[in-house]
Amino acid sequence: MIVFCGYANADLTVGVPVLPGAGERVQATRIDRGDGGMGANAAVAAARMGARVRFAGVVGDDPMSEVFLARLGEDGVDVSWTARGGTLTTSVILLTPDGERSIISQDDELTVAHVAGIAAKVGGGDLLYLDGYRFPGAADVVGGARVVVDLDGAETAAAARAALRAAEHVIVGREQAARLIGDDAALAAAAEAAGTHLIVTAGPRGWTLFAPDGERYDGRAISVETVDATGAGDCFAGTYCAEIDRGTAPVEAARFAAVAAGLSCTRPGARDGSPTRAAVRAYLDSSMGPTPPAPGEAAEGSDERDPA
Repeated sequence: MIVFCGYANADLTVGVPVLPGAGERVQATRIDRGDGGMGANAAVAAARMGARVRFAGVVGDDPMSEVFLARLGEDGVDVSWTARGGTLTTSVILLTPDGERSIISQDDELTVAHVAGIAAKVGGGDLLYLDGYRFPGAADVVGGARVVVDLDGAETAAAARAALRAAEHVIVGREQAARLIGDDAALAAAAEAAGTHLIVTAGPRGWTLFAPDGERYDGRAISVETVDATGAGDCFAGTYCAEIDRGTAPVEAARFAAVAAGLSCTRPGARDGSPTRAAVRAYLDSSMGPTPPAPGEAAEGSDERDPA
């Protein structure tokens, strides 16, 4: 089981010819509304990989929140741990024709106390996903939970250090990693000191995993025609969590997640392009030859969820 405790958003995606600068005005080419949020997107990605998933964020007690949760349920995400006493926040995404985007997000009402309550309910063998917005405060309340952190949202070096201290696995973008932790030598040292698998992603430039034993592993991104990169990082995080939960080694989990994230960029929206496990396996089989089933996988290409 994986419990995703993080952002839930109503996404407003605005197509623009170019990202506007200060004081500039551009004409929208399209406007779309959809579901989003780091935690919720990652939960959907994990569910489509066949994992047993709960979403434990905060939304409102209103019709829009009801629809949001219903759509998570359609993807097989259990929403019984979701708090309803807050607000379903809004994210505005400016998207250019080549798939680049800028995001304006609204702060949510997911508190450290909420994280503590969820962590107390997570089973010993289960995974707890948190986003970087929860740190440094969340580091002191997760107890003995097996934590995976998508560091996106962390603003300070202290927040990054706290996440590394609390988590078995930390995923971070290359630019943010350099700003909060340092160069590759510093990243390797941080992973080893914390006993954490630190995965640094760089979009089309691939990824690097710094292991707690000091080893380094580099992987490639797949080549796709990008339609919309929104949610690709969330897809990577959710897929990585699903693979770790399945018993896959971290390096292989990162390789699998990179394929899923690449495929997610081929369709618009934060979730619509997030692939199934069968789609990722089919891509791997067609490009690299058949791959062996991961631990616990019943059959080649199976997309069935593990039994509850």
